[in-house]
Amino acid sequence: MKNILFLFIAILLFSCQKKENNNTTSKSPTPIPEKENKQENKQNGDTITMNYSDKEGIFTAEGRLDSLNSKVYVKFTNEELEVLKAKIIPAPEKGNIRFNQIIFPDKTSDGPFGMDLEIPLKQKGVHVLVIGHSLMADNPYYGKFEVQIKTN
Repeated sequence: MKNILFLFIAILLFSCQKKENNNTTSKSPTPIPEKENKQENKQNGDTITMNYSDKEGIFTAEGRLDSLNSKVYVKFTNEELEVLKAKIIPAPEKGNIRFNQIIFPDKTSDGPFGMDLEIPLKQKGVHVLVIGHSLMADNPYYGKFEVQIKTN
């Protein structure tokens, strides 16, 4: 019985001892590099919202078509009655991809189009471009692409 009591006390003493910290810390904090606050238009799920343009007024975003997202919706706001020029650039130069539709703010639509689109915008508000496979051709496109939009 005494042996068990001594063993219990020994375990208790060893477990209560404070461990030494072997990490050396410097007193001067190391500067954490700030993330570059780069404004990008990114695909979130099946939607790309165009919020940021470059110096020339071109909205550019990288998108991806895959088996889960067979269509990508590109949303942009137009406040002027201008001409929309849009272009799809697939990563491997050629691909079965196109602008399937444009949905206007009043929920009417037009399409299909090709990889290049030029259409006058007669309404102000949020427009949606639907990008997907050409249903008239074989081999659906899966992979990355770049979409460029400019109004003038």
